[in-house]
Amino acid sequence: MYMTVPETAVFLSMPEEQVNRYVLEGRIRAVHDGEQYLINTSQFESHFHQLEVAKLELEEWRVTPIPDDVDVKDED
Repeated sequence: MYMTVPETAVFLSMPEEQVNRYVLEGRIRAVHDGEQYLINTSQFESHFHQLEVAKLELEEWRVTPIPDDVDVKDED
């Protein structure tokens, strides 16, 4: 599915100018049809998947209890 720059900005919750800049920098792949840039949304699927995985890992880290202190002698 292809979306225009304004539609993509809403989809990504980003300012339209930033999406435009990313397209021009090549950070977001887009096709220019002579009038506007069209962006394939499938390129964001892996990004959103990685965000979900990172959120789950962070939550798992947060709920993991701190291990008991190992009896280590202070060398000072």
